[in-house]
Amino acid sequence: MDKNLNEYPHRRYNPLTGEWVLVSPHRSKRPWQGQVEKHSVDTRPQYDPGCYLCPGNSRSGGEQNPQYKDVYVFTNDFSALLKDSPDFDIEEGDIFRAESEKGICRVICFSPDHSLTVPQMEVADIRKVVDLWIEEYQTLGSDPEINYVQIFENKGEIMGCSNPHPHGQIWASQKLPVEPFKKQRSQKEYFEKHNNSLLSDYLQKEINKNERLIFENDHFAAVVPFWATWPYEAMIIPKRAMARITDMSDEEKTGLADAYKRLTMIYDRVFDVSFPYSAGIHQAPTDDEQHNEWHWHMVFYPPLLRSATVKKFMVGYEMLATPQRDITPESAAQLLKDINQTI
Repeated sequence: MDKNLNEYPHRRYNPLTGEWVLVSPHRSKRPWQGQVEKHSVDTRPQYDPGCYLCPGNSRSGGEQNPQYKDVYVFTNDFSALLKDSPDFDIEEGDIFRAESEKGICRVICFSPDHSLTVPQMEVADIRKVVDLWIEEYQTLGSDPEINYVQIFENKGEIMGCSNPHPHGQIWASQKLPVEPFKKQRSQKEYFEKHNNSLLSDYLQKEINKNERLIFENDHFAAVVPFWATWPYEAMIIPKRAMARITDMSDEEKTGLADAYKRLTMIYDRVFDVSFPYSAGIHQAPTDDEQHNEWHWHMVFYPPLLRSATVKKFMVGYEMLATPQRDITPESAAQLLKDINQTI
């Protein structure tokens, strides 16, 4: 890439969303006098009698968890979406609009062991999480009132995670949410123009350049996107174009578990802390359409910027104008790549 990208302010285009990000590499040299987060020591027992998610414990809604031995899923006791919401549509001219939204929110406990995080789990156990994702996607998506299934994980207090027990969530909604909507629109335009998936072409270029490629296995590659917004943002992309996680072969399911573990292990080495992030899978809707344009992928948005205690904030210009980053995606990728060589 042009050396100017490493030294001067510029904008980068995200072809998946049609949006831009401002990159200001010179700002990474500025001294930091802003907020410093408390560095929490992440040591927990294997079982916590006060944890709502541990086996056998009562949840905040009053239900009791079974003595589960591996993965466990249940409907969220305080769901953001409700299956029995009434149907309504409000429209007053071109200004005031509202419509009902139905859905189902599920919680997945990744392990009965309260002390673990994904990078500390065995690949075989993470594979059980992948299998449950697939099962839930199929079950929830078969409901005619569900048109999108969003699988995600929030890790760490800094990301608003309310319980440290290893877990993720699934929100299945009636309407297509904003971010998947933007990605569907862009991928469809690209597919109709090039007769190939956008991420297939993008990933091949990233592998050839080997500039932002963190690592790859037989079935997946992890990259820092050219258009990354968060400091150590990353994507896990299947090498084979697939619209949904249900399209994976048995080997690919294990390959995803391996990539998930490896990337999060790398993250934990960046600042020698249990690395916080929000991660999720973007894939085709469950609307009975084929969606050849979709190439599913998993995104990771970690907030840490300079150390285990200095966080990236989206404020001011970023909220009012355009998202902005200081360290370049290339320098972030190089650090993650170097750490990968030591694992």
